[in-house]
Amino acid sequence: MTAQLPFPTEATPNDWDRSGLPAWTYHSPAIFDLEREVFLNHWQVVGHASDIPAPGDWLAFDILGERAVVMRGQDGVVRAFHNLCRHRGARVVDGVQGNCRGAVVCPFHGWVYNLDGTLRGAARPESFGALDREKFGLKPIEMECFHGFLFLRFHPGPQPSVAELLAPFAEDFAAYRAAGLLAVGESSWLTELPVNWKSVRDVDNEGYHVALAHPSLQELYGRDYADHQLQGGINFSRGGFGDKPGRRWSVKEYVKLSEDPPGLPDHLKKTWTYYGMFPAIVFAFTPEGAQFYHEIPIGPGQTRLTGRQYRYPEETRRQRLARYLAMRIDRDTSAEDQQLTIWSNESMKSQAFEGFHLSDLEYGLRAHHDRLRALIPVMRLAKAPPESEIARLNAEMLGKLP
Repeated sequence: MTAQLPFPTEATPNDWDRSGLPAWTYHSPAIFDLEREVFLNHWQVVGHASDIPAPGDWLAFDILGERAVVMRGQDGVVRAFHNLCRHRGARVVDGVQGNCRGAVVCPFHGWVYNLDGTLRGAARPESFGALDREKFGLKPIEMECFHGFLFLRFHPGPQPSVAELLAPFAEDFAAYRAAGLLAVGESSWLTELPVNWKSVRDVDNEGYHVALAHPSLQELYGRDYADHQLQGGINFSRGGFGDKPGRRWSVKEYVKLSEDPPGLPDHLKKTWTYYGMFPAIVFAFTPEGAQFYHEIPIGPGQTRLTGRQYRYPEETRRQRLARYLAMRIDRDTSAEDQQLTIWSNESMKSQAFEGFHLSDLEYGLRAHHDRLRALIPVMRLAKAPPESEIARLNAEMLGKLP
């Protein structure tokens, strides 16, 4: 069933280092501090243009001490700002998403901002002397839209633009008509796990465990599933289905109902496809719609898993039922992965754990670790340095010490 991919992928080396990151990097506060900058200077997905269709609609996004609001202006343009009033730093919007009718009003002291982020006026303006409104608009954040999906980057970083980074997948996103997707009701979901974020990625970055750990996925597409690594910290995974009817109720009924949307190329027909983006974003497409999910680190031992779901605008009853069944399969898979993540993360503090020894089918995990090592070279050390020395050693290894 496997079709030829339209983009070049990296072959697994014949002889490669099958180890992973050392266990100490999963519970070190100093490493977590260094990882914070990795997340802030790499692109993060916030939502889709369909989440904020009307002027004044907004999405909020918090990560590692930074707060953003993405808002559609009266002119229809989507912009991103720090969710931070220029007066005292209060949130100008609170919650996951909402709408501001005509203006944003800070709930602390009532400063008013236009939907394009400019300051309309301060409460009791005479108390501020000569206040230059042009200097006190909401602070913008770098933002990019790729086939409808909205990305932020809080700090300048090593990645190119999203369009450049995801260029190999541009034709796939277009074939899936991603720009025209619609949010599924209140499309967001979240859960928190008592684990390091890397443990979540370690589970999700390989398909070796599908056969045993995910019986529904194995039954649906496990016979055909494969992971592919590309340059630039992106990857592609694909599983074809439809060659067998399935025994589990959700799988059996899903295979009966699922229909490809028109215009899909051969390598996307009758597939579930996953597009990964470093450090922790995955876009998942089925014939019925799409979702993205990612990990938001909270602390060395706490991670928020969150994402959003989307459907096609002309959805038929049959597609809606198939999408529901796909959600059931995915819900079970997520629960299974969460348990595996907890077990894996627990092992990192055990004296008996001697590190990973990876299969060729887990090369994606190693590729992810290699990218982290390149950015945080102190992770190459097998034994943990003193916590107080980690930042200095890392700077030294990067050649950044004066």
